[in-house]
Amino acid sequence: MSILLSHLPKPNIRTLSLLLATFSLSLISYLLGIYTSSPFSLPLTPSSSSSPPLHCHLSSLPASPPLQFLPQHTLPLPTSSLSPPLPPLPFCPSNFTHHCPCQDPSRKRLYPTRDLEHRERHCPVAPADKYKCRIPRPHGYKTPPRWPMSRDRAWFKNVPSKRLSEAKKDQNWVRVEGDWLVFPGGGTSFATGVKRYVDQMSKIIPLRNGEIRTALDIGCGVASFGGHLLDRKILTVSIAPRDIHEAQVQFALERGIPAMLGVLSIHRLPFPSRSFDMVHCARCLVPWTAHDGLYLLEIDRVLRPGGYWVLSGPPISWRSLYKGWGRTKQDLEEEQMAIEDLARRLCWRKVAEKGTIAVWRKPTNHIHCAKKAKMVKSHSFCVGSDPDDAWYENMELCITPLPKARIIDDVAGGPTEKWPKRLNAIPPRIESGTINGITAETYKNDGLIWGKRVSNYVSHYIKGMSEGQYRNVLDMNAGLGGFAAALAKYPVWVMNVVPSEGVNNTLGVIYERGLIGTFMNWCEAFSTYPRTYDFIHAYGVFSLYMNKCDVLDILIEIDRILRPEGALIIRDNVDVITRVKEVSQRLSWKGRIVNTEKGPFDPEKLLIIDNSIY
Repeated sequence: MSILLSHLPKPNIRTLSLLLATFSLSLISYLLGIYTSSPFSLPLTPSSSSSPPLHCHLSSLPASPPLQFLPQHTLPLPTSSLSPPLPPLPFCPSNFTHHCPCQDPSRKRLYPTRDLEHRERHCPVAPADKYKCRIPRPHGYKTPPRWPMSRDRAWFKNVPSKRLSEAKKDQNWVRVEGDWLVFPGGGTSFATGVKRYVDQMSKIIPLRNGEIRTALDIGCGVASFGGHLLDRKILTVSIAPRDIHEAQVQFALERGIPAMLGVLSIHRLPFPSRSFDMVHCARCLVPWTAHDGLYLLEIDRVLRPGGYWVLSGPPISWRSLYKGWGRTKQDLEEEQMAIEDLARRLCWRKVAEKGTIAVWRKPTNHIHCAKKAKMVKSHSFCVGSDPDDAWYENMELCITPLPKARIIDDVAGGPTEKWPKRLNAIPPRIESGTINGITAETYKNDGLIWGKRVSNYVSHYIKGMSEGQYRNVLDMNAGLGGFAAALAKYPVWVMNVVPSEGVNNTLGVIYERGLIGTFMNWCEAFSTYPRTYDFIHAYGVFSLYMNKCDVLDILIEIDRILRPEGALIIRDNVDVITRVKEVSQRLSWKGRIVNTEKGPFDPEKLLIIDNSIY
């Protein structure tokens, strides 16, 4: 044996290397086979589309799904094992059906009636005073008719109040006809119809050429005046307090006309300076000459340079109408003389007085007024206060100064384009650089961004926008108004809210675009009735208020003002959206979290609440 072995050839280094390489390749192949047969394996797809895909799976394990890189519509929520979900909120008692937390009749009794202070906003502060239940809808509630039919009629059971139809029967405000509330277009100053009244007014001021776009109607009744001006592309904020007539603002919103609860009392109206192209009062019962003209000074603050103040009713045309008003000639003459004197001291020019309508115009700048002030013993100009700060700020007995003008023909602060060019033109406040960090370029980009966002909303989540399914829209954090501007082509109107806690006060920009809005603190209730908005949009609202008040309180307020068939989109960071979705389950909402138009890698997400939330 030893002799035979000695005659075998000895392996050289090359042969040993080949043997080692073969062994290594075999080992690698074996390990790769084990890996590809595991449940963590991925499908191997050859580069040629004509060849069938190769899969290596153990027959005892289910096939792994292929990876998906396209955005999915619904995102899974993280499950919480820390605490069980809280029970759903109950419905409030039936006497809460028309509840307005900040205009609660039981709370207003605690405040003096002098200067109508009791009709101001008085919101509950203590947690024990805030309700933790859902506002029930009235028995027999029906989906309101779509615009423009809603302007002329509404379901009686949605706003079951006959008081106005009885108290204002001879003035044609509203009639009850079977199951319907019918609005014939009458009013205290236009019992024969608002169309004839507005036609008369249009002979004095330009109502058709786009010069007048934003209007304020003080003591609006059922907002027939504002409703008719919509035909002339004029957007009117109609305000009235919750008084003995109760439901006048509720009627207006049920009709699809912009309106909110409000009163001239102690605080400034919740609008920035230079907001409105026209302010209107038709027998609005405001004592314009009281407190040395304090209320007229507030109207001057919110009027744009060159804006119009329209007054009809007492004391206008007192010589022929004094008997019907139950007042003496002397009393009415003195009141009108006092109003004329106040207007002169404000540097207003009287345009005309025809029939029951008188019109004054605010100057386009204060170049001459500053010189004239001493001669006519005018009020002094306000110093130190921000004229655009109007959330729980007291009215001031001084003239709000306009931005400085260079020459007499200049419009203080800058002119606005006529509507509809005004919507997308650079607003004067941005062009002049008075809004921190906002340039013309950022404004244009904001418009492009919101165009894409709204297109995504309407295409996927808010279908029926063109068909009039939605009419009253609320944007809870409006920014520069880009959301509302993107909706301008649809038959809707948008109440643009700028939170009082925001970094930039942009509401003046929104009005310069020809849109409307108000200031608001979302830790409180909005100045409206239940079930008044068809579509609510909340961008960044919960991030803004996350450490300021309870998320549930804000959701309860949204639930109060959103119509049963309404829609809600909350847009925020994913962690905030997750928290809001969790809390919203207490309201029994049908919600889902989806990606934004940017896809799954965008840190912002959308919480979509389905149209039927009850």
